[in-house]
Amino acid sequence: MSEAPRKSRQVIRGIDASGGHPVEYRFSHARNGNRHLMVVFANLFAPDDYGWATGILDNLRSNILWIRDRFDGGNTYYLCKDMDFAVERSVIGLISKVVDALGLTPGDVTLWGSSKGGSAALYFGLRYGFRNIVASVPQLAIGTFVRDVYPDTGRHMLGEAMAPEDVRTLDAVLPDLLAAGANPDANIYVVSSPQDEQYSSQVEPFLDLLQRYENFNFIFSESPFITDHGKVTQRNTPPLLGIAYLLVEGIAPRLGVARHGYEEPDGDRSAIDSFLKSTSVVQRAFAAPVVTAPASHDLLPVTGARFAGHAPGAVRVSIWEKGKYLASAPVAEDGGWTWVRDTPWSAGEHLVRLFAVDPNGYQSERTDVLFTVSEHVMAHSPGQDAGYTAAAAPGGLSAPLVRWPEYHGQLPTSQVTFQGVAVGAAHVGFRENGVFLAACEVAPNGQWTWEPGWLWAEGVHTVEVVAADAVGAESPATPVVFAVTNAAAGATPAGH
Repeated sequence: MSEAPRKSRQVIRGIDASGGHPVEYRFSHARNGNRHLMVVFANLFAPDDYGWATGILDNLRSNILWIRDRFDGGNTYYLCKDMDFAVERSVIGLISKVVDALGLTPGDVTLWGSSKGGSAALYFGLRYGFRNIVASVPQLAIGTFVRDVYPDTGRHMLGEAMAPEDVRTLDAVLPDLLAAGANPDANIYVVSSPQDEQYSSQVEPFLDLLQRYENFNFIFSESPFITDHGKVTQRNTPPLLGIAYLLVEGIAPRLGVARHGYEEPDGDRSAIDSFLKSTSVVQRAFAAPVVTAPASHDLLPVTGARFAGHAPGAVRVSIWEKGKYLASAPVAEDGGWTWVRDTPWSAGEHLVRLFAVDPNGYQSERTDVLFTVSEHVMAHSPGQDAGYTAAAAPGGLSAPLVRWPEYHGQLPTSQVTFQGVAVGAAHVGFRENGVFLAACEVAPNGQWTWEPGWLWAEGVHTVEVVAADAVGAESPATPVVFAVTNAAAGATPAGH
């Protein structure tokens, strides 16, 4: 599924489920054939666990891969869950597939992140040999930090006990890579500040190890406007973006030889397009949910309308209207689902869109349901799937419900079509001022439509609509009052 955020940069969402953990991602193609990939990791408070995904990177010309840090319901620093490093293997698997599909090498990649995202950028960059690493206010002693500062994340990564030996293991993953001189040719950019409360414990003790790297660059901000950890990245966003633009162009901001203009406008994108399609969050092979109630074009009450259906293989059905999320309905083991809105519907026509979601987060194609809500419709009784109940003659038919024209509707046309529902009826008849106008047949599902075939005179009209069964027994009448505001001069309906 694609979305168009600010500045109209198309973003494609997907899930790579080939590893031990499904990895959710967002991807945006490069502009003008730029031959570079920016991989973005998220901090602890990133919206929806995607970092730097609010449009701030939209002007970059490179490909951008945002990776979500949400595994089994929690953050993991992209490393481990319960000390199982299958998370790391799944993440590097996704990155490698994208790099290969783009026809790039690790030298064409920049890893980017702040806070825990900065830690991930350092770790994956050093361990897997990526050329450029930009890490703002990272934590390098990860185990101690999550145990002491964010224990919920600590328990998710280390296990409930947060055993001391596991804390030490996580504390060592980054320092051990630095001490070993992993990826010695990397261009490393680290941002920190003495005003960052984490600096003295999470960055300063490891500067000697970082300074062994020939291309290590340390941006040390001492602005009086920096008051805490979160402000360091905010105050340094302009220079950080400047570094990003240069790295994307193949220029590491340091003296030496640099390559510029690394572009391929007509490059073959078939491999990356194939990968994106195969891992798209919307999978065509995953059947769209079936809606058994309400029926299409049903007339529903303001409250109490029951939605139901089937979605085999799904764990939930997501329900939306006009791009706004309404609810999620859990799916039972047999595939059935139901939902009743807990707030009233507004009167009028509604188009609700639904899709199924499987255990890995993949989504089905969409199902649309069109229905009309009327204040003149009473809620159905429990267990009844019909969209309405209405007044009925003793032992007889319910009065027909008229969907169109709306009660007291203002119609700017003299060609009026009548539509509605009359469950159990064979015919629906129409009268105005006691004069019979016409009758129409009722479909087996109760739907009926009548097109008079004449022009109605301008002004207010009151038409009585009556249902009749196969033997001629009639229901109570439903009055419909509407006004024609733009009729042809002198036009009158037949019988007037």
